[in-house]
Amino acid sequence: IIRSLNLNSFQEYYDFLVGDRSGEALTAMIDALTTNHTSFFREPAHFTFLKDTVLPLIRKRDRVSIWSAACSSGEEPYSIAFCLMQQLTPQESQKVSILATDISTRVLNHAREGVYPADRFTDVLLQQLRPYLLKGEGKWRGHFRVRKDVRERVEFRRLNLMQNLSQLGPFPVIFCRNVMIYFDKITQQDLVQRLSERLEPGGYLLIGHAESLNRIEHGLRYIQPAVYRKSEATRNISAQTR
Repeated sequence: IIRSLNLNSFQEYYDFLVGDRSGEALTAMIDALTTNHTSFFREPAHFTFLKDTVLPLIRKRDRVSIWSAACSSGEEPYSIAFCLMQQLTPQESQKVSILATDISTRVLNHAREGVYPADRFTDVLLQQLRPYLLKGEGKWRGHFRVRKDVRERVEFRRLNLMQNLSQLGPFPVIFCRNVMIYFDKITQQDLVQRLSERLEPGGYLLIGHAESLNRIEHGLRYIQPAVYRKSEATRNISAQTR
């Protein structure tokens, strides 16, 4: 970035960032710095848990709403949508609403398009997902696009997890995986607390399997590796959304 702006030092770049009132320079820096490694159905135990444990509790609701925080290029929220739609009837699938957020506008733009090279899918996964994918032709040969009816279930939105989150939720499930490993303990604890506030009573927080809430103060109950649950003190998770 420094080279492309014809700047001579990090100090000049810092001054440029501070002086840019549009926010575009800061966004470009974030896009350049953020790591966006992900894959479809990454950490599959979470999707088994979603299908077998959570979905039976919430499928009768008027709306099935899940938050994919730090969604990167879209594989996670689309995997959530695939997982739910495989279990629900077409009519029930219309109730699915997935909020997918990330700090990087670059990966969000890619995610909205929903186009991925064929090598991102294993042969087994392709067979399972055929009803939800369109095969590319011409210049898109060797790619697949997520079908419109699936893409319509996902809302992509730019969000910094360090911002105020009070306008979101509450959600029965929040995926926030492989993000906290980049934060110090104080920031991790602050984020877990604010994510917990966005969970409805009885809701589940799913974190990365390389992450842990050990040595972090929180009111969540450990369920299984990388899965935590908020107390049901005020309302059961299976209650209907109003």
